[in-house]
Amino acid sequence: MFVYLDNSSTTRQYDEVTDEMIKFMKDDFGNPSSLHRMGMIAENAVSKARKTIASSIGAKEEEIFFTGSGTEADNTAIFGAAQARRRRGKKIITSKIEHPAVIEACKKLETMGFLVEYIGVDNKGLVDLEELEHKIDDNTILVSIMYVNNELGTVQPLEKIAKLFKGKNNILFHTDAVQAFGKIPFTVDDIAVDLLSLSGHKIHGPKGTGGLYIRKGVNIDPFLYGGGQEKGFRSGTENTPGLIGFGLAAEIMHRNTKDRIEKIKQARNYLLNGIKDEIESIRINSPIELYGESNSLHVCSPAILNVSFLGCRGEVLLHFLEEQGIYVSTGAACSSKKKGNRVLSAVGMTEEEIDSAIRFSFSEFNTIEQMDYVLEKLKDAVNRMRNLRYRR
Repeated sequence: MFVYLDNSSTTRQYDEVTDEMIKFMKDDFGNPSSLHRMGMIAENAVSKARKTIASSIGAKEEEIFFTGSGTEADNTAIFGAAQARRRRGKKIITSKIEHPAVIEACKKLETMGFLVEYIGVDNKGLVDLEELEHKIDDNTILVSIMYVNNELGTVQPLEKIAKLFKGKNNILFHTDAVQAFGKIPFTVDDIAVDLLSLSGHKIHGPKGTGGLYIRKGVNIDPFLYGGGQEKGFRSGTENTPGLIGFGLAAEIMHRNTKDRIEKIKQARNYLLNGIKDEIESIRINSPIELYGESNSLHVCSPAILNVSFLGCRGEVLLHFLEEQGIYVSTGAACSSKKKGNRVLSAVGMTEEEIDSAIRFSFSEFNTIEQMDYVLEKLKDAVNRMRNLRYRR
């Protein structure tokens, strides 16, 4: 059996997305900037994709700017906001568990004379709101807090965070919503952000596509200069097939949101309960309660479950499961080649807990039958690894 549980790294494209992209690669391959009919066909298709993505997050069409990835969207938001507001202040506030696209951008800004404050989190990855409030001052120009953490699934209370600096017009609020998009319902007005990053390949769209929401009236500096595409904000010939695929994936995602999220919840809860019932000496690293089902501040995306299997090495366990046709991860794909785990360290996990952690991430294509198979193979793998360790 083939079971893919690494959907936070990337997702399988919808077949409809692939078919539509091929059409625009083979037949309607015009440049959206061209004035002839083929250019108009491409331009209209890109415009439709922009409208669809805007609608899916409650934004206006003119507030969506396409990028080449979620990383580019994050970088554009961070560098663009910092440069545009540098005369008003030098402080940027973010958290210790942000995606590398935000963390590394902030580190670069520190070398450019900006002050960056990295806010701590509790043992489930929730940002310390008191520390955040204490750090906000008249020198602050940007707060960047991710919506859903890519390692733990923790959902940050963006509405509460926005209220901490309500009325301070000097401060822009950015969120990396890559892992939230399509997994939890939201609108940009609900979470009161000025800038929001998206990615196509996390919602069954193509790799190499992303988007940045910029609230109307907010001005940040462009990241790329050239031919003036994206209203002069992001120059470069558009990845027309990719953007059309991104838009179609958002349309499919949006048309059956409730049923799709319910399928994801069922798979996650079934696997979680099975692990708790059948495997001893574990640590559930993600919040147990799911977003939308609890008033607790500690809630999780239904698409992510992080568990430590004490007495096992996560990387070895990953490869054993791979041999059985089960694909999981030990953390974010973008950090898989780096030593240690910055996020899991930040929430206070021990070295053993970090070394034995596995991230399961779900999609609508996962079934209960698959979860039964995963439980069977996972339990066998954990027991075998622990027995080998004990014998040594």
